[in-house]
Amino acid sequence: MTENKQGHESEPTAALRNSSLRVTKQRIAVLEAVCDHQHADTETVICAVRENLPEVSHQAVYDSLHTLTEVGLVRCIQPSGSVARYERRIGDNHHHLVCRSCNLIVDVDCTVGQAPCLTPSHDAGFVIEQAEVTFWGLCPECAASSPGRLAPASAV
Repeated sequence: MTENKQGHESEPTAALRNSSLRVTKQRIAVLEAVCDHQHADTETVICAVRENLPEVSHQAVYDSLHTLTEVGLVRCIQPSGSVARYERRIGDNHHHLVCRSCNLIVDVDCTVGQAPCLTPSHDAGFVIEQAEVTFWGLCPECAASSPGRLAPASAV
């Protein structure tokens, strides 16, 4: 069991227990890696996990990511043309900015109203629970290094 200096369970341990998952070293390490490396791809998570658990297999990390995503402790996003990315920020219906040049991903809060913050023109009878939006463009560094590009919308 992972405990902090006061003897209380760590956040990853408590999160696993609250989700009725068995607490394992691998799951704790994967949750911590996702917390430390927002929007990380699987290889980044594996490398981070192996810093503390060098013997962990690729499959154990893949399985942990799948399980943690399935129970809602981790969110998987996959912008078009990108590998799956993982984040710990869950349950708030936020969106993402993605740089077309360097692939930087930045969180964007829901812009208006309650989740979902977008309302489709026709819901086809669905009970809408979440809206997922990806904004594409260039991050400030890439835009500055690309002559002839427009200024960011916030600067106009």
